[in-house]
Amino acid sequence: MEMRAVYAQCLAELMEKDRHVCVLDADLAKASGTRPLYEKFPNQMFDCGVAEQDMASIAAGLSSYGFKPWIESFTPFATRRICDQIAISICYAKRNVKIVGTDPGIAAELNGGTHMSMEDIGVLRSIPGIVIFEPADPVQLRAAMPVLNDYDGAVYVRLFRKELPAVFSEDYQFDLFRADVLKEGKDLSVFATGFQLKDALEAADILAADGIDAEVINIHTIKPIDRETVIASARKTGAVLTVENHNVIGGLHSAVLEALAREKIPACAVGVQDRFGEVGMLPYLRKAIGLTVENIVSTAKEAVSLK
Repeated sequence: MEMRAVYAQCLAELMEKDRHVCVLDADLAKASGTRPLYEKFPNQMFDCGVAEQDMASIAAGLSSYGFKPWIESFTPFATRRICDQIAISICYAKRNVKIVGTDPGIAAELNGGTHMSMEDIGVLRSIPGIVIFEPADPVQLRAAMPVLNDYDGAVYVRLFRKELPAVFSEDYQFDLFRADVLKEGKDLSVFATGFQLKDALEAADILAADGIDAEVINIHTIKPIDRETVIASARKTGAVLTVENHNVIGGLHSAVLEALAREKIPACAVGVQDRFGEVGMLPYLRKAIGLTVENIVSTAKEAVSLK
């Protein structure tokens, strides 16, 4: 099932239980997967048109009256375009709004560089009080949705729209503020987020065959990052690698390095190397930008060599 279909199903369940849950979109309900909800929940769905700033401000106002709004758009329009509204109308005002950005980073594919938000986490991470979450698979997204809805505050959800292979089992227990240790190891700590978690696990298997025992940890909540787990793992292994579909400046890599600022531990990064995106399908973009399993393996070896 596509991630956006899981997202829409979960929203339907939440809206069924609570009429205060509502969804606002910027004329992109079809792209976000929520178009069918208009028929079932006509009084809880709002098309704001191609006007994301207005959408964010309306959501903040609805929150003031006890509603629980979710707003959605393509990732650059849900972050860069409405950064001031998120900062002032939502976060400064302590409004309970969930912000969903779809197709982050290279997931925008043929929409090209204008729609590839390589910097969305960095744009929002410095705003006080906001929580930033990126699911790795449909199981995690389904487990997270009711938790996010119950959380009283601003949350940015970085949502891959298309299908993703399952990483977690159906009995997965989700904790918004605790990272998931998927594989323990002693030679290297690999911190991954989003769809690249699956790549990190595959790379760990290859590294094991080469005698490197990598610990793989899913950082699904980039802010606030689980400092305790990050520091404990890094101290144990003595080397760090971050893996993300985002600029290495301002995203997961920066968050991990901030947590480890007082530790003398080498760290390397697989991510977008401070560049814009381009038009292409995912396999091509992975190679062009360096988000491949092969690059994770080679960079992991580099990190271990620095110990």
